[in-house]
Amino acid sequence: MNSETTQQPPHPSQAVEDVANELVEVEAAVGAPGARVQPETRNRWATGALAVAAVVLVGLNLRAGIASAAPLFHDLENLLGYGTLVAALLPTIPVLCFAFAGAGTAWLVKHTGLERAIALALLLLTLGLGVRAFESTWLLLAGTVFGMSGLAICNVAMPSFIREHHARRTAAMTATYTVTMSVGATTAAALSVPIAAQLGSPTLGLAAWAIPAGIALLVIVPLALRGSRVAGPTAPHISPWPMLGTRKGLLFTSVFGVQALLVYTLLSWLPHILISRGLDPATAGFMLGLVQAVSIPTVVLLLWMASKPRLLRPAFILTCACSLAGFSALLVLPVTLSIVPAVLIGLGFGIFPLVMLMISRSGESAAETTALSTLAQSVGYLIAATGPFGLGLLQGVLGSWSVPLVILIGFSALQFVLGYRLGGSGRKANAPAQVRS
Repeated sequence: MNSETTQQPPHPSQAVEDVANELVEVEAAVGAPGARVQPETRNRWATGALAVAAVVLVGLNLRAGIASAAPLFHDLENLLGYGTLVAALLPTIPVLCFAFAGAGTAWLVKHTGLERAIALALLLLTLGLGVRAFESTWLLLAGTVFGMSGLAICNVAMPSFIREHHARRTAAMTATYTVTMSVGATTAAALSVPIAAQLGSPTLGLAAWAIPAGIALLVIVPLALRGSRVAGPTAPHISPWPMLGTRKGLLFTSVFGVQALLVYTLLSWLPHILISRGLDPATAGFMLGLVQAVSIPTVVLLLWMASKPRLLRPAFILTCACSLAGFSALLVLPVTLSIVPAVLIGLGFGIFPLVMLMISRSGESAAETTALSTLAQSVGYLIAATGPFGLGLLQGVLGSWSVPLVILIGFSALQFVLGYRLGGSGRKANAPAQVRS
């Protein structure tokens, strides 16, 4: 990897302090109280504050739109009366959008600018979630496509946003980003059923999550209007696809694909699995929230381990082993002990920030980081789409989750092997192929 990759990320316990320092350092540049503030300084402070708020608010929304839907799938199916095909397609749409919409993010960023691309993505997310308020299967599907396409663009663009706006604190802001992502998913999973009950409809419960998405949009709009990161016609563009022929690109894509398959299959179907075994919907949603909640301290622990060169591989081993144990426990333990697999799988979710940190710190420029992120996420999510859709259909045919869970255990074992290899290659120079157009 290049020289940037060898920088040591700060201790994750300093993440909150480092985020605050982003604002304190700029504020210090303003001068003593009563001093005359230059317009440039005011603009710099405002841009820094908005950039921090954008990371937090986008992170809060990135999984909320997905985690809020899973606990309501059973009620939505009863209300709208759709069949097995639609039931399997609904949780698969986000992953497919992540693959196809994510693949066009590099082009969109080049022609609109980084912040404007994110603003457009949040607009799609807000409108897509909002239209799901209507009791229509077609609007439910269409709103999911639009909303998840917005999430896909944010998924790919945010590592570059962090690199551009927080270059000195990439690890701290990546930790903030992933923690807020887990907080958003935890809140959405735990509150989705109660909110729907309060509003009197599962479709209104889905649409309620357009509100936080709209707030994030309002924060990013000023940055988009300033156009500080707009790419000109001569800006370099790096094609992501030749990277797939490199060892680095293939390894990143494989790890991302397998972990995404496990994560989004679980996010989509864990409540359904538990409800089918006799758990009530509210408790099943709580267990999904618990998975996300456990992942929050896991991020802190694993990023601390990743800050030590000798502990990078053990960090991957730890989180992958917990994932393997968690899916095994979900298969063999009774539903009364569902808290055990929920905790273990939450620990297993820690592989995501490790991969995102390595992507954020890779490449010699934001364009190269975006290219690697585009490759890993677009191809990786195509791999992941086979999980929610294929295993959902398989369960519909067999009437049981036993065989799908055995398959997930197999993917967990594969993730362990790939994570072990990625953890050992994190410090090796392996420059990706570059094609500039």
